[in-house]
Amino acid sequence: MSQNGETKNIFLSGVGGQGTILAGNILGQVLLEAGYDVKKAEVHGMAQRGGDVTTHFRYGKKVYSPLIKEGDVDFLVSFELLEGLRYINWVKPGGKVIINNHRILPPAVNLGKMAYPAGMEEIFKKHFGENFWIVDGRGIAKALGNIQVANVVLIGALSRFFPSLEPEPWIDVIKSILPPRLHEINVKAFYEGRRAIKIE
Repeated sequence: MSQNGETKNIFLSGVGGQGTILAGNILGQVLLEAGYDVKKAEVHGMAQRGGDVTTHFRYGKKVYSPLIKEGDVDFLVSFELLEGLRYINWVKPGGKVIINNHRILPPAVNLGKMAYPAGMEEIFKKHFGENFWIVDGRGIAKALGNIQVANVVLIGALSRFFPSLEPEPWIDVIKSILPPRLHEINVKAFYEGRRAIKIE
């Protein structure tokens, strides 16, 4: 959490269709209602075709720009392994990384022009040590009956790092954004995400 008015930077990365924009909207609304100034900027790289989708997300007492500089990210939350690896150098020393254990093959891999990188979990562990968490968001979502709620699983995991915020504000925002027919499964996804993260 931001303390003493310090601005904190959260970078969300994923692939079009994974719900990264919705995840950013939930996060933004929760922090706005908690009294923070919030700025965000979204980048869609052919999102409808499985392209790169990122959200620069900054919050604090007063935030003047939504854009995060490379090397200044406090939290990297990636909804796909390769997209997390793409932004590994954006994380500051001591920054925290939450990665969805899910692979989406980019066009170059499908066309046989390149191989999907191997051993990525080991790369993350080498760089971030105890500040790295991998979450089986898709697996959890599938067990709940809808793989599309994996984004809310990841938001639930991220919420563990906001100890001054109880789960209720997150749940209220999820319900305010989503239609009633999706409330029950997304609330379950949020709590499963919280349980998936083990922190001291």
